[in-house]
Amino acid sequence: MAKYIERIRNVIPGMRRRDSNVPHQGDVAVDMGEADFGKKENQKMSIYNPLDPVPKYDFYAKDTWAGRIKKSRPSLDVLRNPPDDITPTPDEEDGRPKVKLVRFGWVLGVWIRCMLNIWGVIMYLRLPWVTSQAGLVLTFVIIFMSVTITTITATSVSAISTNGKVYSGGTYFMISRSLGPELGAPIGLLFAFACSIACALHTVGFSETVRDMLKDFKSQMVDDVNDVRIIGAITVTICLLITFAGMAWEAKAQILFFIAIILSLLNYFVGTVIPPTQEKEAVGFFGYHSDIFVSNLLPSFRGPSGSFLVVFAIFFPACTGILSGVNICGDLKDPTGGIPKGTLLSILCTTLSYLLIAATCAATVVRDASGNKNDSLAISNYTIHCSGLGCKYGWNFDSCEQYRNCTQGLANNLRILTVVSGWGILITIGTFAATLSSALGFLVSAPKVFQLLCKDKIYPYIGFFGKGYGKNKEPLRAYVLTFIIAMCFILIGNLNTIAPLISNFFLASYGLINFSCFHASITKSPGWRPQYRYYSPWLSLFCCCLSFTLMFLFTWWAALVTFSVVLFLIGYVNYKKTYVNWGSSYQAAFYNMALNFSMNLTTVPDHVKNFRPQCLVLSGPPNTRPALVDFVGTFTKNVSLMICGNITIEGEQSDFPEHSSDLVVEWLTKRKVRSFYTTFAAESLQDGAHNLMLASGLGKLKPNTLVLGYKTNWQECKPESLQDYINTINDAFDSNYGVALLRMMDKLDITDDMYSAEDGLSAIDNPAFERDEVPQSRSDTIDRDSDNSDEESSDQIRTVFQAKQGKKTIDIYWISDDGGLTLLVPYLLTRRNRWKKSKIRVFILGDQETKKEDRDDMKMLLKRFRLEIEEVIVITDVDKPPLAKNVQRFEDTITPFRLSEEQTRVDLQEFRRLNPWAVSDKDLEAVRPKVERTVRLNEIIKKNSLYAALVVVSLPVPDLNCPSSLYMAWMDALSIGINCPALLIRGNQENVMTFYCQ
Repeated sequence: MAKYIERIRNVIPGMRRRDSNVPHQGDVAVDMGEADFGKKENQKMSIYNPLDPVPKYDFYAKDTWAGRIKKSRPSLDVLRNPPDDITPTPDEEDGRPKVKLVRFGWVLGVWIRCMLNIWGVIMYLRLPWVTSQAGLVLTFVIIFMSVTITTITATSVSAISTNGKVYSGGTYFMISRSLGPELGAPIGLLFAFACSIACALHTVGFSETVRDMLKDFKSQMVDDVNDVRIIGAITVTICLLITFAGMAWEAKAQILFFIAIILSLLNYFVGTVIPPTQEKEAVGFFGYHSDIFVSNLLPSFRGPSGSFLVVFAIFFPACTGILSGVNICGDLKDPTGGIPKGTLLSILCTTLSYLLIAATCAATVVRDASGNKNDSLAISNYTIHCSGLGCKYGWNFDSCEQYRNCTQGLANNLRILTVVSGWGILITIGTFAATLSSALGFLVSAPKVFQLLCKDKIYPYIGFFGKGYGKNKEPLRAYVLTFIIAMCFILIGNLNTIAPLISNFFLASYGLINFSCFHASITKSPGWRPQYRYYSPWLSLFCCCLSFTLMFLFTWWAALVTFSVVLFLIGYVNYKKTYVNWGSSYQAAFYNMALNFSMNLTTVPDHVKNFRPQCLVLSGPPNTRPALVDFVGTFTKNVSLMICGNITIEGEQSDFPEHSSDLVVEWLTKRKVRSFYTTFAAESLQDGAHNLMLASGLGKLKPNTLVLGYKTNWQECKPESLQDYINTINDAFDSNYGVALLRMMDKLDITDDMYSAEDGLSAIDNPAFERDEVPQSRSDTIDRDSDNSDEESSDQIRTVFQAKQGKKTIDIYWISDDGGLTLLVPYLLTRRNRWKKSKIRVFILGDQETKKEDRDDMKMLLKRFRLEIEEVIVITDVDKPPLAKNVQRFEDTITPFRLSEEQTRVDLQEFRRLNPWAVSDKDLEAVRPKVERTVRLNEIIKKNSLYAALVVVSLPVPDLNCPSSLYMAWMDALSIGINCPALLIRGNQENVMTFYCQ
């Protein structure tokens, strides 16, 4: 097959392959595959570890789509157990040849393509007839109802298509990746089938026009129906050969069709203002007259198709080309930006043309005319029995109106636009262009959808049709299948029979698209971040219900057949248990229903799109650290899991009251914090936290992020307590958890400021959570009169996280690429009312020479993440020496833990085993370069984030051989002196952000 197609290309002029792939001017471009964002000579590393890379585009790109070798960030084990040779390796060059792909911009790929598929046979051959049947008023109602459905669907499509990179497969890809294979696969199959029938519809429209021209020249071949079948078969075969020529050649043909349609429309509107000749008056065209306009306002239904719903069903396919751009999204340069812009603009342009054509026809053409020049009153000279509308303009059409045998006029001549236009041949050319372009467009769209469905292997025995050929992986086998289906419906030979069937299939597809948008929105998944914001989930739901209702009103038996087929296909997928993981919104929905359906949730595989920071917060009694609880509750409320853990030390005295769990839950409820609470008795904080991380949660409702308060008294507390604290962090990394430490300027623990009369809980003395911090005074809390969306009770101590942050900034110092948790948490904060006006700024490491490139690379990565972050600051002076006083301060903090000369003379290994917090000179020298850069980074943070609401910094990963006191001093040097809450956070090196739809 491939050799045959290549031979055809070489034989037909203009189709022969060129030796070079030089991009042409205009809207068609040659793309070298995925842009090589962030590619440098050597991989840049963070200041923490020579193996710890800075954020990089390639860590999030898929090798299967990008066409390059996928880069991987080091795991936690590698960072914590560095090999002897820690020289960073340069980026691997992709040894595979770069494939040059044909890509289209939004003008040619979406806007023109959609208009060509919307403008079709219905506009030229049925819109005037619809106007005569339904009257202008109801015609406008039909147009506006159709446009309402298509516009809402277009906004839903725009939202879905901008929620991650969409590849080939268009509508099927979006529905299946949003609703899952259960609904996506049946709708993809039906949509591909509908596109095949649409190809037949427009081919039949073309064939009818050619047949009528043959009849005009008395050259009819057989009869009306068989002529349509013969012409249609020849036409669809030629269209198949054009698609075999490739997408670039097909796009050039579409441009010619577009020009022809525009010229024909201009020719028509010019013709309406040209004074009519006697020949035109004989067929019912008299120019603009108010009497004609008024007579055509109300309906006049006739014949077997004479009802509002039947007329509506016949017209609706005129609006079904809105997904043409989406269906070839794999061939677009920028699907995210092009699909919304091109689709909505095409709907606007075509709607205006429909309204103008209907209005001008109703104002210039009478419903019935004989087409006989002898009916002119000027010739016959009788006026006594003339009572019709034509009498006012010198024509008597009463005879044909009485006997219902008029052959001309708006209600009888399906080619009335040809009569009205200035030059009839241009309307014929426009009809050819509209029908052929639409047929060609649907002939291309159906195989693209079907090809991906075959590749996904949801249904058996269809994989044969998924094979692609050539540089663009053209689905030649699927083209042939679509050709066969279209040929079967062309044999029907009746446009009015095919149109309602198409309406049924397209309405089913539109309904499911709108439902998928609604479903993805209400699940509130963090992975649902469409760049297109001008949509409403409730309008999508309304359009979904309206589409399904119209299906039954149009053709109830076809709707029943469609739903039966869909139910059968859904049942097959569920029975076969096709295991695919597309990050569907069903996964997000299962999460929200987890309390009642947790068993169902356990069967759904994890996906990066639905990742949620499910937090285990070591809060102790939550009312003693309200700021920590408020902070975590802000970004987890109604979105993800939060568990407050209180670890009690066995054998030690605690004033924690008995049966206090109910009091804590009551306190959390009163504070409107959605969190579970659990207590655990253990010998130490480390053991308790380790057991909580293993035992907390149920199924998918399991924590993946450990949140602690910063230990401010680490210099004064017992060394064993410090070691316990650092071991807890190490255990979290061992358990593949992310870790977050919150450091407050005014400390976290408020035990000394609590009163049982106010908070409903007694002051607590829990040895696992020592009162190691100075209390937070009420004067330091935020104003009680501040405007809050969630008003707290006046008898509770308020924290800074309960106040509206206004237009302050959230500064993210993304020093190390941890998979994206450092970005995700601040983003979730901005989805809350109190933080939504806050502006996120991202600070990254870079060089002065490549500053602009580094900023552009990060902006591109953030854009792909669909995060509205415009301000990216590149830090270029982190290698400058820090201030001497700050370095001295670090030296002073670590001095109490350094080994003395006497201690170094004993068995050092045994001493370190008994005192793992002790710091030797060798330890200090090994970490000194990192610490100096960390101290310098702290100076930069204090300078740039003086007025920030929150500072988020990448948490350094501790080396397993690093003493606990040295690591704590390292974190202290990083976060000391910041004038706002500081969050030290580190993911587990696995992606939690994605820019892919799948």
